Amino acid sequence: MTTLLKLLTWLLRVVVFVGLFGLAIKNSGPMELRFFLDQSWTAPISLVILAVFAIGVGIGLTAAMGVFSRSRQNHDEGPR
Repeated sequence: MTTLLKLLTWLLRVVVFVGLFGLAIKNSGPMELRFFLDQSWTAPISLVILAVFAIGVGIGLTAAMGVFSRSRQNHDEGPR
């Protein structure tokens, strides 16, 4: 039973990956990001989405580090 469940899970992962990969390929046209002072950056849409996702993960991990370090300090002190 668990082998069948693992097979179905991997099959679902492959289907999702192929679907998202196909979506990225079809939307690979150039995108222009315009900044202040007439600065601009042209890149494929999929690269822009990946960059924004990576920046979001970085910001999220940075914000969570305070909580993790605070709980780690409280844990190291032991019970009061």
